[in-house]
Amino acid sequence: MQFFSTRDHNRVVSASQAIAQGLSDEGGLFVPQSFPQVDVKAICALDYPEMAAAIVGQYLTDYSQEFLQEAAKATYGAAFGGKAGYLAPVSDEVYSLELWHGPTCAFKDYALQLMPKLLVEAKKNLDRTEKTLILVATSGDTGKAALDGYHDIPGVEIAVFFPTGGTSEIQRLQMVTQEGENVAVYAVRGNFDDAQTGVKKVFGDPAIAAELAKRNIRLSSANSINWGRLVPQIVYYFAAYAQLLKAGKVCFGDKVDFCVPTGNFGDILAGYYAKQMGLPVGRLICASNENNVLTDFLTTGTYIAKREFFKTTSPSMDILVSSNLERLLYHVTGSDAEVAGLMKSLSETGSYTVRPETLAAIQDSFGCGWSSEEEVAGEIRARYEQDGYLCDTHTAVAFHVAGRHKREGVPMVVLSTASPYKFPRSVLEALGHTAPQNDFEAMQELEAATGRTAPASLAALRQKAERFNTVIDPEQIAQVALSYQE
Repeated sequence: MQFFSTRDHNRVVSASQAIAQGLSDEGGLFVPQSFPQVDVKAICALDYPEMAAAIVGQYLTDYSQEFLQEAAKATYGAAFGGKAGYLAPVSDEVYSLELWHGPTCAFKDYALQLMPKLLVEAKKNLDRTEKTLILVATSGDTGKAALDGYHDIPGVEIAVFFPTGGTSEIQRLQMVTQEGENVAVYAVRGNFDDAQTGVKKVFGDPAIAAELAKRNIRLSSANSINWGRLVPQIVYYFAAYAQLLKAGKVCFGDKVDFCVPTGNFGDILAGYYAKQMGLPVGRLICASNENNVLTDFLTTGTYIAKREFFKTTSPSMDILVSSNLERLLYHVTGSDAEVAGLMKSLSETGSYTVRPETLAAIQDSFGCGWSSEEEVAGEIRARYEQDGYLCDTHTAVAFHVAGRHKREGVPMVVLSTASPYKFPRSVLEALGHTAPQNDFEAMQELEAATGRTAPASLAALRQKAERFNTVIDPEQIAQVALSYQE
């Protein structure tokens, strides 16, 4: 399987190169040359690690199947507490795909626990021995998951950039207390888009690449712009379908709808790949918070990134530039020139408009909706009081939107992307309690109010020392990159 850039079809790389490099050097994202067709019934009979090896192996064809099987087995075992891809029933025909049972309590663990193994193997496949410098912009969850996955991996340095004041306190503490000799964490003045733009500028600067190359360092990414982040996320769509089959909730071939709380468009795009591979996916519902740029785009065909930015209780979705949408635009238009033009327009004017036939093709697979802050809080309370189900703020965005898109007789799977204990104050307040200012006290009160125990890794943060406290401007991200030596 070859990969090429969304903006230049002539830039062709192997899977190993796509993962080691992250972003194409002209700014495009790597996409596979085709969608492999799989025996869905056979894949649904596998356990999670076997399923992961089988699906990932369809794309990473220059990796040995033996390596992928071992890597998947090592990744999706004890670290996920036997709940990798766990599907929980919530109410009639509505399910929650709980993707937060990994080490950092967020769905990013599915990719970022496997991805370091993929990167190390990619360098072996390519016979490369340079140091890899990974730069990560995060709106909250990716940073900790990447730090946890890459800490103390030989030949790798990782620097994470998060918007100051733009994450929950628990998310911030997860990052700034990270142990490891090869990790660094920076708060960036501004919002996530400022941090992401700063990182992308570094990737697109040939002078920085040349200077680092002199020191035998190459840049790579752990954001979902990297194909190695996206491909493991396809797996849990198959896992959800397999569990519905096993429970007799669907017959083979019946379609299932998925509602995904969406910021950077990677998690929902993985569902689109699953559908293209043959999984009977019905509608993919894109759920936004008050930063509803994707809802507007999927409704009108015009993407407007220059708009008011809202800080919400679902900070991982506080994003106005959804990078992975570029991949979907490529798959739907089939034109690198068209995508390059749209991205140029976005960069220069803050907006673009797709052709009516492009929007119609996207709307064939995708629905959309958004939730206000009041609706998010109301949804947390409703799911808990009506269904006995406790969810976090991001998942509540999706539950609310899913309610408006539920089709009679079609199961609806909501992707639950984070533990409620990552946002204890917001969840506690939604349940009608007055939340203490301290997140750990809120965590304890939430445990007392619901009888649900907080994940040990989150509760333990209270005792950990903060290692990183540097605050920088987005323009200084380049200086950070250039500070690294071989």
